[in-house]
Amino acid sequence: MPSDQTFFHSAVISFFLISPPTYLSCRRITAPYGKHHRPGWGPTLPPSLAWFLMESPTLWLTILLFPLGHNSSNPKSILLISPFLLHYLHRTVIYPLRLRRTLRRNRSNGYPISVAIMAFVYNLFNSYLQTRSVTEFTDYENDGWFWWRFWGGLGVFLGGMVVNVRSDVELLKLKGGGGGEGGIGFRGVGCLNW
Repeated sequence: MPSDQTFFHSAVISFFLISPPTYLSCRRITAPYGKHHRPGWGPTLPPSLAWFLMESPTLWLTILLFPLGHNSSNPKSILLISPFLLHYLHRTVIYPLRLRRTLRRNRSNGYPISVAIMAFVYNLFNSYLQTRSVTEFTDYENDGWFWWRFWGGLGVFLGGMVVNVRSDVELLKLKGGGGGEGGIGFRGVGCLNW
C-alpha cells in the first residue's frame, strides 16, 4: 500500500491531469440542471438535497481528516482551513436551505443524480487535497512568505465569496420568478443554470 505522501502527490498530479479534459468537456457539454435540464441523465433528486449531498464531503471529510495531520494543532493550519470551511458551510448548508425555500414556491425539474455523483467525487478529492496539504504537507516553520501569501489569498477569497454569495442571491431571485439584476460578477461566474 502506498504511503500517504505518495498518495497525496499522486492525487495532486491527477488533479492537474484531469483539469484540461474537464475544462474542455465543460465547454462542449452544458450541465443538465436548472434551465438546462433535459432527459437522458438518469433519475433526479430535489435540487436542494442534491446540493447538500454533493457538497457535504467538504465538511465531513475535512473534519475527519484534520485531526490526523501533524500540523493539526498549529494555529496557521487552523487559520488556513477556516476560509475553506466557511465557504463550504455556505455551499453545503446555507445555499441548499435558501434554494429549498425558493423552490417550494416554484416547480423544479430536479437535479440529475449522475451529475451530483460527479460533484460528490470531486468534492471528496478536493477535501482530501486541501486538508492533507494544510495539516500534513505544509512546512510552516521554514515559510518566510506565509503571512504575505495568507493575507493576499484571504483578500482574493473574500472578494470571491462576496461575488459568490451575491450571485446566489440573484440566481435565487431568478428561480423564484422575481427577476434578477445581475450584480458584481454574476454574468461571468453565475453559469446561469437557473
